[in-house]
Amino acid sequence: MRVLILGAAGRDYHDFNTVFRGREDVDVVAFTQAPGQNLGELEATNERYPPSLAGEGYPDGIPIEPEADLEDLIREHDVDQAVFSYSDVSFEHVMELASRAEAAGADFRILGPDSVQLAVDVPVLAVNAVRTGCGKSQVARGLADELDDRGYDVAVVREPMPYGDLAERRVQRFATREDLADVTIEEREEFEQHIERGHVVYAGVDYADVFDAAGEADVVIWDGGNNELAFAEPDIHVVLVDPLRPDDTTGYHPGETNLRRADVVVSNKENSADDEAIQQVEGTVREHTDADYWHADSVVTVDDPDRIGGARVLVVEDGPTLTHGDADYGAGTIAARKYGATELADPRPHAVGTVADTLANYPHLENLLPAVGYSDEQVADLEATIANVDADCVIAGTPHDLGSVIDVEPPIVRTRYRVEFHHGDFGTFLDTYEDELF
Repeated sequence: MRVLILGAAGRDYHDFNTVFRGREDVDVVAFTQAPGQNLGELEATNERYPPSLAGEGYPDGIPIEPEADLEDLIREHDVDQAVFSYSDVSFEHVMELASRAEAAGADFRILGPDSVQLAVDVPVLAVNAVRTGCGKSQVARGLADELDDRGYDVAVVREPMPYGDLAERRVQRFATREDLADVTIEEREEFEQHIERGHVVYAGVDYADVFDAAGEADVVIWDGGNNELAFAEPDIHVVLVDPLRPDDTTGYHPGETNLRRADVVVSNKENSADDEAIQQVEGTVREHTDADYWHADSVVTVDDPDRIGGARVLVVEDGPTLTHGDADYGAGTIAARKYGATELADPRPHAVGTVADTLANYPHLENLLPAVGYSDEQVADLEATIANVDADCVIAGTPHDLGSVIDVEPPIVRTRYRVEFHHGDFGTFLDTYEDELF
């Protein structure tokens, strides 16, 4: 059987490693790289999946081709099966690709959780969502802190972000800020706050090896990216929904799969949503699962609120939440409103290079910047764009320390946010599920 894997530099490699690698009856002819997924608007950083990861039968590795060439690849390689392997896309998008693959002569397949989730020797608490930007990492951090306070050795495992040499990134371990020296802004957004709290973060490309390394801990927290499936079988599966995007509770892949398989659903950001949207989300959830339901707020604070009151501010938000997550704003915008900014500066007339391209590709973004930084070029363009804007201060809504990456004249006010449950804290939450977890 000749297989083509449709991916975005992450889940696709995991699907290959767990389902197709080492099979004599399967020849994976190529991966495709989706535009705008994981690498922003940049081209793929790797042209081949390396032989050291691909294994026997692939002495030259596996080529990585543009998704735009899907039909040509199917016909050229006489592909029997096209396998869809990336996340946070609408059902319409998935079926458009299915139609393209089928029209070109291939079957279309999606691998489910039972096929790709690995068995791990220690308890796994998985935190997923129905869409990017629901607040997974806030919950994962709170749970890791509480488990740590109870004396458990906690390892955090993140979804892959393999932007560099894939063979070198087979297993990644981040324990100190120095370990972040050569990673992208997007990786910093996910790793930095865990490290600041003393939690070791694991990621990589080959997750059997990643979980083996993380398995030295007492418990693993899966801090999922996008709305991706957990890569390990969870003992407790927590899934977040977002009443600021009530219509996105279902209809996105594989977020709805997560919802239907959840043990616990957390409705986050309710302090910023209206009652009708909160009720709509809960109604939708109840139509799809009988999982436990927790109401929660995302509480936004800043390090230096006095700089914001009465100021003209430039808001820089978490990038993926705004781009392929389709959110209109994030924590930085909420902080600007909360602490009395008089004006949100429009960066669009001042944007340069790749940042200008990103804003053009996402016209729903107004009076804010996504913190894109997949390459040195993007980071330089982000810094130049911020420097071009006349602002009294920059509000950094991105989870990482933006000031450690860029150097600009306006002071950078860092936004922080945490989840607070309506009926108890993370201790209450863990009390409810600790016996099931251990």
